[in-house]
Amino acid sequence: MSAGRDPGLQPERTRLAWRRTLLTLTVVTALAVRLASGGGPFGALVAGAAVLVWGGALVLCWPRGTGTGAARTGGRTLPLVALGTVGLALLGVLVTVRGLW
Repeated sequence: MSAGRDPGLQPERTRLAWRRTLLTLTVVTALAVRLASGGGPFGALVAGAAVLVWGGALVLCWPRGTGTGAARTGGRTLPLVALGTVGLALLGVLVTVRGLW
């Protein structure tokens, strides 16, 4: 007797997790832009990189977060978002180290 798959609340939890990811990346990007705004050319570079990473994450996460369809990356969304998160962390380290000098 094989019963059909019962997804339960799993799709809703997945959508909420992607929304939290987008919200967190939005806050981190806003903080990075605010911190880097007074840093001259280096600050502009950091702010621009943070906004580019955020824009890429928005394009990747939006379909999953809204439930409007699967992402168009063929299953590579999570590694790409993780790579973007690591990139933002490295930018944060650069801003911190530059501020300590």
